[in-house]
Amino acid sequence: MTRHDRTFSSDGTTCAAWHFPAVDDRLAGPAGRPAVVLAHGLGGTKDSGLAPFAEAFAAAGLDALVFDYRGFGESEGSARQRVSLTGQADDYRAAIAAAGRLPGVDPQRIVLWGVSLAGGHVLTVAADRNDIAAVVALVPMVDGMAAAVHATKSHRPSELARAAALGLTSKLSAASGRGPRMMPIVARPGEVGALTLAGTLEDYLSIAGPSWRNEIAADVSLELGSRAPAKAAKRITAPVLVQIADFDRSAPPYPAAKAAFAARAEVRHYPGDHFDLFPGKPFHEAAVKHAVRFLTRHLSADVTPSSRAQGEP
Repeated sequence: MTRHDRTFSSDGTTCAAWHFPAVDDRLAGPAGRPAVVLAHGLGGTKDSGLAPFAEAFAAAGLDALVFDYRGFGESEGSARQRVSLTGQADDYRAAIAAAGRLPGVDPQRIVLWGVSLAGGHVLTVAADRNDIAAVVALVPMVDGMAAAVHATKSHRPSELARAAALGLTSKLSAASGRGPRMMPIVARPGEVGALTLAGTLEDYLSIAGPSWRNEIAADVSLELGSRAPAKAAKRITAPVLVQIADFDRSAPPYPAAKAAFAARAEVRHYPGDHFDLFPGKPFHEAAVKHAVRFLTRHLSADVTPSSRAQGEP
């Protein structure tokens, strides 16, 4: 599969991206092909399991643009490994503009795809826009407070208290100019980390790419507490697909289902955990197949027989 390195600017900072051109023009309309923008979840980078999704979309007739947020992976940004929900949503908007400038792409037919934390970003970003052709939210994290309550089912109170204390210390340290305190993104049960459920370390390492770093600013726990993209779901006019892992221990399934209802979304359920829809996992192929069928069905409605260059959707 052909892949090109790209860059774009987000608020004056250069973000790194990969462009996977569509293999054909089967979904091309009078103004060009649709393009899908893909981004990762908490601390994730574009080289950590996203390429197989992008390649599947390119094979189906969409251009795909996969990018790193500012401060992560190959993107620039002086505040390294620090999550800003507002900043990442702004990066996503800049990536949408970049996708619309790709050769042969129709800027009014942009698809948003996000996993985990980005599964919430796509709901926020898609709201109140008329240039979004479709949205796919994979195991989305849509409610920070619900996630915190969900965590009490699988973590000891002492672990949660220690993480909260470290997050507050990190926030105070950053505010004083000393920079945030760092902690691992994934660690073993009982250790300090953002994700410490049994098996999570092994799951994340199985997809981690060379630019990924297992550290994140510890105040991420405070940042996620204000997370509520589900409120924006009802303001999305584009077709939405929400893919839910029914036994998700990281992103609570119930809030995701509520957000899907608000967005009038199509919903797919998978009998697995958070990472079970990633490459090499039990439900990856099904998740990709369902997303491709969803997008092909909706995007084909914009294509007339005379404007389709080749292939069948």
